[in-house]
Amino acid sequence: MEAWLGLMSGTSMDGIDAVLVSFRDRAVQIHATHCISYPDELRQRLIHASQNQASPDEIGELDTLTGQLFGQAAAKAISDSGLAPGGIRAIGSHGQTIRHQPSGSAPFSFQIGNPAIIAEVTGITTVGDFRSRDMAAGGQGAPLVPAFHKAFFGSESENRCILNLGGIANITWLPARGKGVVNGFDTGPANALMDAWCQDQTGRPYDADGHWAVEGNVDQSLLDDMLSDAYFKRTPPKSTGKEKFNLGWVKTMIARHPDLKPEDIQRTLLELTALTIADQMPDTGVDTVYACGGGTRNPELMRALTEALAPARLAVTSELGLDPQWVEPVAFAWLAKQAVERNPGNLPEVTGANGPRVLGAIYPA
Repeated sequence: MEAWLGLMSGTSMDGIDAVLVSFRDRAVQIHATHCISYPDELRQRLIHASQNQASPDEIGELDTLTGQLFGQAAAKAISDSGLAPGGIRAIGSHGQTIRHQPSGSAPFSFQIGNPAIIAEVTGITTVGDFRSRDMAAGGQGAPLVPAFHKAFFGSESENRCILNLGGIANITWLPARGKGVVNGFDTGPANALMDAWCQDQTGRPYDADGHWAVEGNVDQSLLDDMLSDAYFKRTPPKSTGKEKFNLGWVKTMIARHPDLKPEDIQRTLLELTALTIADQMPDTGVDTVYACGGGTRNPELMRALTEALAPARLAVTSELGLDPQWVEPVAFAWLAKQAVERNPGNLPEVTGANGPRVLGAIYPA
């Protein structure tokens, strides 16, 4: 049995998910999982760096510190699994995105979490820097998980969308076999704006179970202003991040709407997430939307999505055999497998790249 390990930390910057898996045909077997939360001080430094508030020295230190934590998360998952390291072919590490700028005259996507340190800590070949090759080929470098969704979640008879609810939301359109082309893109904010506003107003990093949002009411005028942002009408391929959808974006919007209660703003941000996802679903009939990511643990967001997506059914990826928390790290384990076996990891129709490319830089054991 050949095992692969995936490491993921998303735009929420709350910590690192590690999962050790084996792949057989379209089945995923999970051997062990582990999560490491970022210490508060490190998380704040990462947030500041993502806001262009870090010197080159600071970036270098953060690259090392996060690389060490990624290595620890991988080592703990391996230890918990009971598998011999020699049976683990490679580690795929997404790294921690600090800046994603897919447009302009010099597009780039920058992740830290030094893969060389992960290889050194674990003694296992490590693959990192998955986005650069797609961007060099004219792509957005994101989203990358649709290739995994296509390989494992497609159906012969059901038109499916896979919805990832991280800091940013992205969808993958998986039409039933032979009925259309797979597509995927970032729709805009999922948890990013709600988390940022909650942190700013309450000191809490997120609105647990959406309880604070429930205390408020949607302000239609503010919602309409937010919905007018040009990103939501842009045609794919497209990707975004907290470079755009951040606390500054929220404060710019609410400046035109004084005297709103903080909880009303939070409720409106939740509605914004649900509506922008629903509005960007394919026009042709979606049977079921399968959600994954941290947002699935917010029952109020899931309720709003259920209403906005109707008549399509909202479910979670557990129905497809994979817990919502582990879809993205498993995807990067699979992308490591693709890299080591010299198979493409991108979908050009999703990212806009000039063709299929083998993704990732390999750091041998």
